[in-house]
Amino acid sequence: MAVFASCWHITYDEATSKFSLTGEQAFTLAQEDSPAYLPGTFELALGSLAAVPRIADSFRSGAGMGWHEHAEGLFHGCEKFFRPGYAANLVSTRIPALHDVKEKLEAGGRMADVGCGKGASTLLMAKAFPKSEFFGFDYHDKSIEAAREAAEKQGVSDRVHFDVAKAKEYPGEGYDFVVVFDCLHDMGDPVGAAMHVRESLGNDGRWMIVEPFANDQLKDNLNPVGRVYHSFSTLLCTPCSRSQEVGLCLGAQAGESRIRDVVSAAGIHALPPCHRDAVQHRFYEARP
Repeated sequence: MAVFASCWHITYDEATSKFSLTGEQAFTLAQEDSPAYLPGTFELALGSLAAVPRIADSFRSGAGMGWHEHAEGLFHGCEKFFRPGYAANLVSTRIPALHDVKEKLEAGGRMADVGCGKGASTLLMAKAFPKSEFFGFDYHDKSIEAAREAAEKQGVSDRVHFDVAKAKEYPGEGYDFVVVFDCLHDMGDPVGAAMHVRESLGNDGRWMIVEPFANDQLKDNLNPVGRVYHSFSTLLCTPCSRSQEVGLCLGAQAGESRIRDVVSAAGIHALPPCHRDAVQHRFYEARP
């Protein structure tokens, strides 16, 4: 009979001198296309912790810390953290849940991904809808460089364009579809950004907002998921907003009512009940 010695993540078979993962361990630790892939979480956490001394000083002074000021590993970890969720939900459930968006992208539309980072979400949509043209914008130049390289490698650079631009200043108009994934709460002036989205949308255009899942009351967010998001919000999201103009500091646990307040203040009043996927996100469909 084989003798097994187990540790946290691997099992050793003495009879064969081989190591292995269980199916559940492989699902979370080795399969990058798995919606439960965890290594990005660890990289994001480590990248965030590098900023602890600076953030501690910021709490004392009231100053913020811009996204671009963080350690390089943070950007890699962030892309790795969010990509599995995009791959599992974006094309299969989120876009089909929106009014006419899937049909427009299939026919050939224009889409803007605001706060695109390294372009994981933009590229997933581009490959799913080959007739459409995609524009990714982010104020972090190093992320945009990485996104352009990824577009070249994946053979879609002829219709996927990445440019450095802030959320209130990105170019173009008449977009059929604009998305803002997990970053509206990071912005110093989310109302100003929402106003710019409204102005950039074409007639009957749609704006999808994806935000971390949160209840409106703090007491209802004191659970394992909420605690994780509060931690990241303390180290990343709130200091980032604080470093910018206005500095509204929504944070990663803003809740549905505050997101609706931001959108309404920008003059967008058509915001149906939000959708929810798994335990991590709420997503909204806004239209002028």
